[in-house]
Amino acid sequence: MYEYIILVIVIFLILLLSSAIKIMAEYQRIVIFRLGRLQGIKGPGLVFIIPIIDNIIKLDLRTRVIDVPKQRVITEDNVTVDVDAVVYYRIVDPQKAVVEVQRYDVATSLIAQTTLRDVLGQQNLDELLSKRDELNKSLQTIIDQATDPWGVKVSAVTIRDVSLPEEMMRAIAKQAEAEREKRSRIIIAEGEFQASARMTDAAKLYEKTPMAMRLRELQTLTDISKEGNLIIVPGGELGQVAGIAKAVNQKVK
Repeated sequence: MYEYIILVIVIFLILLLSSAIKIMAEYQRIVIFRLGRLQGIKGPGLVFIIPIIDNIIKLDLRTRVIDVPKQRVITEDNVTVDVDAVVYYRIVDPQKAVVEVQRYDVATSLIAQTTLRDVLGQQNLDELLSKRDELNKSLQTIIDQATDPWGVKVSAVTIRDVSLPEEMMRAIAKQAEAEREKRSRIIIAEGEFQASARMTDAAKLYEKTPMAMRLRELQTLTDISKEGNLIIVPGGELGQVAGIAKAVNQKVK
């Protein structure tokens, strides 16, 4: 009978001792409350607590990721878009993360959602699509300031996707096509302008040098004569040739 009681006591002491010893990894901390009063932060390494009397909350200090669900945002120019983002954060003050906020992870996620809608709602569509880096930094700064009293550090925010309505995508595609057409016409017009300027310079040069004009006429006749289906009839002086070309369309049967 006594042996049984001793065995039970030994087992109880072993269980009590095992519950009094905690081993914390390098990235872990525990916040200790003794009879409801905050005792402080312990870890990493070997930590001793008083079973039953002490209540502990274990925290992970590694960087975590929040996948912010798609938020419907109305931009400044009244375009409705769906935007989702990714938030990277970590706990820098375990005591604040436990005492100052009930669920730091949920609170950080909710503040990220509301900030995403507020900040992006102040931008027009072009800024939302072209200024991702600036918006990411702005979101990170605002969310980090809001979570600082909770002992949470937001290290980065990334806008992952911006979904446009189908009719808006078609409008953007038409706008891009019109822009390409405009650039093409400008290039063609610029080429014609440069060509006309060069031709004007050549005409002035021929006017000053009649011999050059004569040589050009001879060169033109030579080029025309290479066409096998043309007949050239020079009339008048060779220097004033008005080439009469007749297309030979009939074939010998």
